[in-house]
Amino acid sequence: MTGERLIGLFLFGLLLLTPPLIGAFDKATLVGGVPSLYLYLFFSWASLIALTALIVERPDPDEEIVESEPGADPDQGTSRAPRA
Repeated sequence: MTGERLIGLFLFGLLLLTPPLIGAFDKATLVGGVPSLYLYLFFSWASLIALTALIVERPDPDEEIVESEPGADPDQGTSRAPRA
């Protein structure tokens, strides 16, 4: 699930950085003394980083959360040999 979201984010980043969309902001207008193209590139870059962090840090809903037994080693997880 995380991999699919990252692929979607990659495609969204490609869309944000295509020449026709960048060309729309390549005007001689200033916003607060900063060219609009610089602001567009900065906010696109920052939003891609923020979305990447959200996707990577959020636990996968399909992943089963395993609670350890009292006294069990938390590093072992569920990889125990079957009992005979």
